[in-house]
Amino acid sequence: MCSGRAYVRNVSYCELALSFFPLATIRHKFCANDPEVFVQAAMLAQDYCDAIDLNLGCPQMIAKRGHYGAFLQEEWDLLQRMILLANEKLSVPITCKIRVFPEIDKTVKYAQMLEKAGCQLLTVHGRTKEQKGPLAGVASWEHIQAVRKAVSIPVFANGNIQCLSDVEECIRKTGVHGVMSAEGNLHNPALFEGRNPLVWEMAEEYLEIVQKYPCPLSYVRAHLFKLWHHTLQVYQQLREELAKVKTLEGIADVNRELKLRCQEEIANQKEGEKPKEGLPFFHWICQPYIRPGPKERCKENGISGTEKGVRGKRALEDEEDRSSELLSKNKQKKKLRNPNKSFDPSLKPKYAKCDQCGNPKVMDYFLRPSMKSPFCGRVVKERFKIQRSAGEERWMWERLRLLKEAVDSTV
Repeated sequence: MCSGRAYVRNVSYCELALSFFPLATIRHKFCANDPEVFVQAAMLAQDYCDAIDLNLGCPQMIAKRGHYGAFLQEEWDLLQRMILLANEKLSVPITCKIRVFPEIDKTVKYAQMLEKAGCQLLTVHGRTKEQKGPLAGVASWEHIQAVRKAVSIPVFANGNIQCLSDVEECIRKTGVHGVMSAEGNLHNPALFEGRNPLVWEMAEEYLEIVQKYPCPLSYVRAHLFKLWHHTLQVYQQLREELAKVKTLEGIADVNRELKLRCQEEIANQKEGEKPKEGLPFFHWICQPYIRPGPKERCKENGISGTEKGVRGKRALEDEEDRSSELLSKNKQKKKLRNPNKSFDPSLKPKYAKCDQCGNPKVMDYFLRPSMKSPFCGRVVKERFKIQRSAGEERWMWERLRLLKEAVDSTV
């Protein structure tokens, strides 16, 4: 998925996105919240794809901050204008991916509105925007079925797809024209073939593709953490090595080591031995990952349901140190590197928010409390057009004077 605004304004971003088109020639996905910007970006991409997809389903915090994805689902007038303008200007079809509302009736009306505006294919994720991460829960195929019956355009389903039998069952129950999978496909790229291949074989195939179509190494790591999820639970050292390597060759070496360890384990396997941890297959075979819910995660971490303010992250063994009791793995590693650093959230400085945009206010140590600005640094610069070209010291004193005037004018 590409940002429509970045696509239009940043030539390098646009060129990078276009370089991936050999891998994605069907639909090009955009997130946007402005009709003109969305159409400008789509017009740059339309010659390289068969359709333009407007993403209205992303529930992540970055989408909330950027005001796009699922956080536009209440702004029907804006969405209508975006799709109508795209239909008018583009030479390829416009499609949309949405999440459902809790109410089936509202979800159906939402889908009908998009169809009327000109959406020519609709992908429906059967979860609300609040259902994500450990709160993902089960997707509602009932919502998807209702949308399918209410619109005349093709409908694709998304959610609860972990294996090929899920695909077949979803089509049978909802009547959709197609099925999309996200996490299930990441853990088993052969999902739609009905196979469960060896994890290192899939990694080898993936690394060959990355060699042909380069991408940031962080993307490669993220994919392999998904693909090797169950195996890395067994071989923790390989997890650490994968996190540290800096090149594709280094990642390929980790894959070879993983292959050797798994083959050795297979050779020493006893007859009739069954997979551990309740897995359907042994860890070296591609298979679904069932994300634990909040209650299960609390049990794993030894956290009672009555504890308030607990987000369900892994607890450290040192129960006496309340500041480090409930830290993620990343923060545990940081604590090992910086033993004197406090991770107690109650000791973190509290920042007041800007009256306009929600960013932290300007809180200069040079200012008396009566002179503190009600705005963040960005708003202050925009309002007073302060330039640093006259020198840092002069700029600072000019800024202090203007801030005092601004505060005095608001009193």
